[in-house]
Amino acid sequence: MKIKVGLGYDIHRLVEGRPLFLGGVHIPHNRGLLGHSDGDCLIHAVIDALLGAMGERDIGQHFSDSDPLNEGRRSTEFLEAAAGWLYDRGFQIANIDTVIIAEEPKLNPYVKGIKESLSVQLKISAEDIGMKIKTNEGIGPIGRREAIAVWAAVILYSKGTQDNDE
Repeated sequence: MKIKVGLGYDIHRLVEGRPLFLGGVHIPHNRGLLGHSDGDCLIHAVIDALLGAMGERDIGQHFSDSDPLNEGRRSTEFLEAAAGWLYDRGFQIANIDTVIIAEEPKLNPYVKGIKESLSVQLKISAEDIGMKIKTNEGIGPIGRREAIAVWAAVILYSKGTQDNDE
């Protein structure tokens, strides 16, 4: 069995006039995440973790913010594409672990829905997705309620004889 680990990180500013999406779920709030797409930093961090585990470069290399076709797109579309690439290469997701760092909004009520949304997108069990919600204790742009950041880690595995591994 071949095992690969990936790590992802993303941060986006909170701004007025945009909806807030995390993990593909709309979170009612007076501000949303600034981005060329929908700014879903949770999905962006997960994608970077998946790409890293596959030995690929970051999300911007695959879904450029200078490409007009990506403007305003839902990040769930990018996640579906990244998942397709890993499944096409014979990998499966063993688990994903995430840390969302935000002072606001309070996200604990949305964890179950976010995990369910990601599990559908990735075709894995919600039980295989870890999610912690943290604050930044008032420090920096996250602490000042100007941004939300996410760390994500993923373990992929493949059964077979790739690179003579069994």
